[in-house]
Amino acid sequence: MQIEKFIAARKKAGFSQIELAQGICTQATLSRFENNGQVPSLKILIKLCERLDFPIGALFPKIGVKHTTLVATFDEIEFLLITMEYQKAQNLLANILTSELDTPELKMRYHYLSGFLLYYQKAAAVEVLFAFNQLLLEEDTLYQLLAYTGMGLVYSEAGEKVKGEVYFDKVLRKIYDYPVKSIEETWRVLHILYQCGVFYSEIAEYQVSNTLLEYALSICSDNHVTFYLARVATQLACNAMKLKMPHGEILERLADANAYAKINRNEIAQKTIAQLTQAVKKS
Repeated sequence: MQIEKFIAARKKAGFSQIELAQGICTQATLSRFENNGQVPSLKILIKLCERLDFPIGALFPKIGVKHTTLVATFDEIEFLLITMEYQKAQNLLANILTSELDTPELKMRYHYLSGFLLYYQKAAAVEVLFAFNQLLLEEDTLYQLLAYTGMGLVYSEAGEKVKGEVYFDKVLRKIYDYPVKSIEETWRVLHILYQCGVFYSEIAEYQVSNTLLEYALSICSDNHVTFYLARVATQLACNAMKLKMPHGEILERLADANAYAKINRNEIAQKTIAQLTQAVKKS
């Protein structure tokens, strides 16, 4: 209940607590309401508001409105993360006040997005790891698997592939059995599978990488989700290049990736695919 609005209305009307309470309730009742948040009966509250000519509805919190707006912002940030528009995503995240994160879900989502955006923007490893460590406070959740993925990326980036694999292995032990309940969780599973696919490609475990990436493609197909198709298909093409597969097959994969990127208006992915296509044609 937004008691500060009530207090402001009382002071603007020129009432002391004693004057406002007279004939309605005791001054102590009004004081407990204003100072300690102890809400009186609705009948008393209505009479107090009527004396102030203050709409009682203004006292009640707008249930769901704040979170709806906040969740919409998080959705936009998460989509920008998918399309690799990291600076735009970071600008939006910077405008979110930590005081608004009043549920465990909001806090976990904030730390998840913060961790990956810090990583992609080459922040100090200690800052990235701190963000991901916040997610480990919640056990057996998808956020925990995202934390392990992010931590694996940090160690891999630092040249510690063996240590990185420890974290990716933790992810792979659980990701296949995770019960996805929403489209946002589908995005996160795809994010994990894609990053795992990239990592195992980097350590030349191409069969593992391709299996993970193909699994990601099947999730996209089964759930009619197109956002990750371009990145997954591009990585499959990169794996094909590393395996020295026929140029025709590689170009076909890149063409598929480019089509997916166009569907989702992912200009960054399109530029990457164009560069790879030129490299294959010249080789």
